[in-house]
Amino acid sequence: MKFIGIGYGNMISADRIVSVVSPDAAPIKRLVADGRADGRVIDASSGKATRSVIICDSDHIVLSALSPEELKETVDHAD
Repeated sequence: MKFIGIGYGNMISADRIVSVVSPDAAPIKRLVADGRADGRVIDASSGKATRSVIICDSDHIVLSALSPEELKETVDHAD
């Protein structure tokens, strides 16, 4: 199983990631708001601004303080 660092010592299984998107678009904001209401959001941003939203195959939504580009670099360096 491969893990990806999503910032501040937090990690997520690469096999569970469906998508990594920017949190700025209105549909993503609604997705996060609905996920918070349902208890499906995991905030791994350590109190920092959310710069990426990671959507998992388990319908969980993980918030990260790293941008999607920074997360891609993390994956590229791990290979």
